[in-house]
Amino acid sequence: MAGFLQQVFEGISSGALYAGLALALVLIYRFTGIVNFAQGELAMFSAFLAWQFMQHGFPFWLSLIATLIVSFIGGMLIERVIIRPVEGAPELTLVIVTVGLFFFINAAAGWIWSFQVKSFPNPFPEGALRAGGVTAGYGNLGVLAVVGVVMGLLYLLFRYTKIGLAMRAVACNPQSARLVGIRVGTVLSLGWGLAALVGAVSGVLSAPLLFLEPTMMGGVLIYAFAAATLGGFDSPGGAVAGGLIVGIAETLTGAYVDVIGTELKIGVPLVIILGVLLVRPQGLFGRAVVERV
Repeated sequence: MAGFLQQVFEGISSGALYAGLALALVLIYRFTGIVNFAQGELAMFSAFLAWQFMQHGFPFWLSLIATLIVSFIGGMLIERVIIRPVEGAPELTLVIVTVGLFFFINAAAGWIWSFQVKSFPNPFPEGALRAGGVTAGYGNLGVLAVVGVVMGLLYLLFRYTKIGLAMRAVACNPQSARLVGIRVGTVLSLGWGLAALVGAVSGVLSAPLLFLEPTMMGGVLIYAFAAATLGGFDSPGGAVAGGLIVGIAETLTGAYVDVIGTELKIGVPLVIILGVLLVRPQGLFGRAVVERV
């Protein structure tokens, strides 16, 4: 039983990282209706920025704060310069734009920092807590704490601030929001900036576990897509729940299904995506879209 609980805890720790990136995907989709295939690369680029700040002598947490600020501004600029000119274009055009952004950011990171693997310092102390036969590393607990704080701050933002209320209004109905005086364009830019900030947290927390290199977030992005699909692309809370479920499913499958093991765990999120699309396309917490003819 202790071994099973240990695997569940490890899955929750991994799922928290997937949930962070999935939440960034959901935020952009809710505001613009765009599935951002470049979200993982934006998170990777943010991790490189944090590493660069630390190379210049900044402590980790100050580097993280500076990275979040730069990522937020960068997300807003991407919306203004790249996304807004194609606003209202066919869905295939939007997909091509985000895929092109994926390759551009990946190549830019390789050109600036090279494609060699770099080590990234872990901000959390070594050691672990042990209770009931379960070992909880300080690193895993730290990741859960940081992701939990981010989720809590987002909830407070959307629930109790005027900016959050405006963002919710734009996400529900941009036309009506514009009629009541909300500057929809500004809110969309803020949404992209906020998504880039949340993705940056996921990228910086993933870097010590994956090592820092331009392709490091490719696998995480697949898990994040599975989390967002499972929870529902229009449900931020669903993205978090989906991330935790995907993390637990991946860990338990790799530990107890001999055919899969650690080598084929990447197939788990793909199976989840396919299963959800076939059975409940809107996800567990999403809303089905009803069109009247």
